[in-house]
Amino acid sequence: MIIELKKSQFHRCKDLLLKQSQPEAKAVVEGVNPGRIFVDNINAPTSGVVWLGNNDGFFFIGNERNERFNNELNHFVDTVITPEAKKVGLTWFEGIGDHHKWDDTIKRVFANRHLGSWKQRVYTLEKNDYKSNFNLMIEEGYDIVKMSEALFENKDKSIKNIDFLHSQIAETWSSPDTFLHKGVGYCVIYKNEIVSICFSNFVVDNIHSIAIETLEEQQGKKLAQKVASAYVEDCMRNNFIPYWDCMESNKPSIAVAERIGFRMKFHYVGYDFKLG
Repeated sequence: MIIELKKSQFHRCKDLLLKQSQPEAKAVVEGVNPGRIFVDNINAPTSGVVWLGNNDGFFFIGNERNERFNNELNHFVDTVITPEAKKVGLTWFEGIGDHHKWDDTIKRVFANRHLGSWKQRVYTLEKNDYKSNFNLMIEEGYDIVKMSEALFENKDKSIKNIDFLHSQIAETWSSPDTFLHKGVGYCVIYKNEIVSICFSNFVVDNIHSIAIETLEEQQGKKLAQKVASAYVEDCMRNNFIPYWDCMESNKPSIAVAERIGFRMKFHYVGYDFKLG
């Protein structure tokens, strides 16, 4: 039987994670970012599934050869995940192995589900690789601002679309205070609107996973590169390691990362299927 852990029990899964595990799963296990964890054994788990709090995927952790666990996965998805997913409007299951040995297991276990797949690239940036000669000057009327408590509170109502910032942070953080204490974030403001943001969406130790979003009508102006450069400079000053994870098909995102100096560390495969 696959059982859900209480948050106070998440630490029991630490030994299931590899040193090179993706920060999303680690951040949930360590209680930094919200999420849910389901395992084969409450007291001594050997395999598990981490459901990210932003509903952006399910990470399989631990022993990929645990047949008792694997044999229960389809029933678990149908009876536990699908009803819970419907409550939050989630219609697709996106599964990722914490290590590549999970790939064959995922393909075998869910072979009857019209399984699709996609490739992701992971980039990181070390101080020696950072191209700090970027000109952070930006078009007149645009300002790069560090995220702060004052910005979040917006007491003077100067930011017209503050809900955009609130909703982005709420996707992966339990509260703005937690984000401001643990993460880093910058935004571009134009005519009293936030038009581009770059922030830590998952944090483990000194590794900061990056999220970037630019309003559609403002794309094509290199705002993502400017705000990401400001974010990265802050990380470099504080000895944080920025972690850039994007789809292999996302050429603009890859181009921004490589211009700043990020180097590809590894790639992995994600799998998806329709729920219900």
